[in-house]
Amino acid sequence: MKAFRLDELEAERAANDGAYLQFLRERNMSVGLYALDAGGHDPQNPHRQDEVYFVVSGRASLTVGLETTEVARGSVVYVPAGVAHKFHHISEDLRVLVVFSPPEA
Repeated sequence: MKAFRLDELEAERAANDGAYLQFLRERNMSVGLYALDAGGHDPQNPHRQDEVYFVVSGRASLTVGLETTEVARGSVVYVPAGVAHKFHHISEDLRVLVVFSPPEA
């Protein structure tokens, strides 16, 4: 078993001055914590992997392809591989658990 605490992951991510911290990588998936501050810009490009976003905290809009939805704590969104997607109009600091399958390259 591997167990993690969100507060410890957030501290490690912040200490490394990055918006993304991959904290689990296995044969068929990887998991990370993504952070965007209120008013911030999401620099993502499409990925080669399917993704699942689970919003831990914050509030923003998320556009996937041609569809836009509002996300907040508890939102879960699937993003197919190769599809353009961005968080925007980030009104509260956003913390998102991201699952990639297969693992992010």
